[in-house]
Amino acid sequence: MSFVNTTKTQIEYLVSYLRGTNRGLSAPQARAIFGIQNLRARMTDLRNLGFKVRKNLNTEGRTTYFVSRRMIGQS
Repeated sequence: MSFVNTTKTQIEYLVSYLRGTNRGLSAPQARAIFGIQNLRARMTDLRNLGFKVRKNLNTEGRTTYFVSRRMIGQS
C-alpha cells in the first residue's frame, strides 16, 4: 500500500492564500496562520520563482505583501 505525501511547503501555502485573491499578509499574520518565521525570505523565494510580489505598509506601519495572479513572463 502506498501513501501520498500531502504535506504542503510554506511556498505552496503562501501561493494558495495570496495569489490572485487581493489579500495581503504581514509577518505577524504569517506567523499566526502558517507558522512562517521569516516571511521576507519566503517572498524573496516567490520572486525568484517568477511571481510578482508587491509590498505596502498597513495601518499599523507593518509591511504587507501581495502576490499577483500572473507570474512574470506569462501572458
